[in-house]
Amino acid sequence: MEITDIRVFPVNEEKLKAYVTITLDSCFVVRDLKVINGTTGLFIAMPAKRRKDGTFKDIAHPLNSETRERIEKVILAEYERELKKTQPVAANVA
Repeated sequence: MEITDIRVFPVNEEKLKAYVTITLDSCFVVRDLKVINGTTGLFIAMPAKRRKDGTFKDIAHPLNSETRERIEKVILAEYERELKKTQPVAANVA
């Protein structure tokens, strides 16, 4: 399984930093992953649905830590690239 496309949609909130859509093997899309700024740094939250009791249940998620780490690594790298593209370029002051 390969991530063949990543789309990052930055937001300006305290903890939520971006929404992400990934495409797997050019044939399966997963939307509403989130880049979250947690207490130990950035991490990826999987798409989830609120249950009647107020808790959240993941809709789609990796079945092992190796896959989760691989997905997180490529999403965070793309998030950093997206931030660099959207940041204003500092003026050269002589």
